[in-house]
Amino acid sequence: MNEYKLSEEENEILEAFEAGELKSVLTPKRKKYLQSIAEETFKKDRRINIRISSRDLALLQRRALEEGIPYQTLVSSVLHKYVSGGLHDVMANKAFQRAQKTHR
Repeated sequence: MNEYKLSEEENEILEAFEAGELKSVLTPKRKKYLQSIAEETFKKDRRINIRISSRDLALLQRRALEEGIPYQTLVSSVLHKYVSGGLHDVMANKAFQRAQKTHR
């Protein structure tokens, strides 16, 4: 039984999928392109060393254990998301907004 409440349109799509009525439009060329992007994204070709507090390391290791991944992979993922714009520093944004208000 589906535990999520789906819209009428979502139910129609699900039914079509389950009936095998949907066909992929992924061409071999597009598939190869997407694979190359994925490989570049996950290629680990550089090493860095950083110093962090024991407390932060323990928290990272605990979070990684909860996610079921090595903690180095978690750190790499967080850094990648941050530099690619998928993760934002909420406190920095709030400080920036406060500074903008005082300069008006």
